[in-house]
Amino acid sequence: MNSSAFIRKSFRRTVLASVVALGAFGASNSFAAEATTTATGSVIAPIAITNPVNLNFGRFVAGPAVGTVKVDTNGTRTATGDAFLPAVGPTPTAAQFLVTGGAEATYTISWTGAVLTNTTGANETMALERISDLTGGGGASADVLSGTLSEGGDQLIYLGGTLSVGAAQVAGIYTGDVSATVEYN
Repeated sequence: MNSSAFIRKSFRRTVLASVVALGAFGASNSFAAEATTTATGSVIAPIAITNPVNLNFGRFVAGPAVGTVKVDTNGTRTATGDAFLPAVGPTPTAAQFLVTGGAEATYTISWTGAVLTNTTGANETMALERISDLTGGGGASADVLSGTLSEGGDQLIYLGGTLSVGAAQVAGIYTGDVSATVEYN
């Protein structure tokens, strides 16, 4: 084979490989498209809860039979059965929990605590049936389980309840913790 034929053959192969490579890789750019997105995120205030007002049932007298003492979410106190409400003593109050966080955010509420224990050493208890609402209007019959923060990022939860007073319940100061836990939805 002479050298000029060899060079022509090599040249043809090189040109052919270049055309194939150009067609395979160069043409892909003519069919390409590109789009861009903007990534955003908003950091809101963490949800928080405080207790500016405690639940206070005031003073009452336990009779020889069972009874109940109820403080409604508006602070109104009533008694049933053999529990009596004297006019003296601290003013009964519904508890208030202040929830703060992101404006108009929704959240869930979970509750714990349902027993008050005599702190004077008698080791007696009274069961607490909680009631709560978001208006403080009274008339609640169960716990509120969710809420929506205002445009300002806050909301009050009002907590009342009914104490089960035993027959001849031992006198003393009864206390117990009721906890409200809030979490963004």
